[in-house]
Amino acid sequence: MKNRPIILIAVILLAAMALPGCGGETTPATTTGTEAVAVAKDGDTVTVDYVGTLDDDSQFDSSYDRGEPLEFVLGAGNMISGFEDAVRGMKVGEQKTVTLPPDEAYGYYRDDLVFTMGWEQFPEDIELEIGQQVPLQADTGAVFYATVIDISDAGVTMDANSTLAGETLTFEIELVSIEPGE
Repeated sequence: MKNRPIILIAVILLAAMALPGCGGETTPATTTGTEAVAVAKDGDTVTVDYVGTLDDDSQFDSSYDRGEPLEFVLGAGNMISGFEDAVRGMKVGEQKTVTLPPDEAYGYYRDDLVFTMGWEQFPEDIELEIGQQVPLQADTGAVFYATVIDISDAGVTMDANSTLAGETLTFEIELVSIEPGE
């Protein structure tokens, strides 16, 4: 009879471990039947196919046109915030359409990103034309692109706003794969 309490405790522990969530194992965010379904979360490397359109239904970008899906680390800040927010929580094979206002996409047009550079800041043999995208380097060393909007004897006027600044963007997104982060 001395061993009865120990046996009873062992039976209770075994029964508790059989209950969902009581056995110490981690429970996946989503399950179907007995199989776990991965969802995209920060730190994961995700691959997506997408089509981006403007309010007038004109297409401005598509992974299909490039012939391969887009791959990025979710939450690393390399994508526009609204796009990352849309992918976060998706499952492989899931499709969704999201519409992003400018503040969740490329922001609003900013006049302070229009500036004139004197000719002394360019190589002597450079040939520029209006509409040309020119790579420039910020004081921090980061490279960004600006569009030539005017050429005069005084210099070159550049616009560093994204061509999509101020635009509402719609994305049709399909999550192709998830590589779990560390």
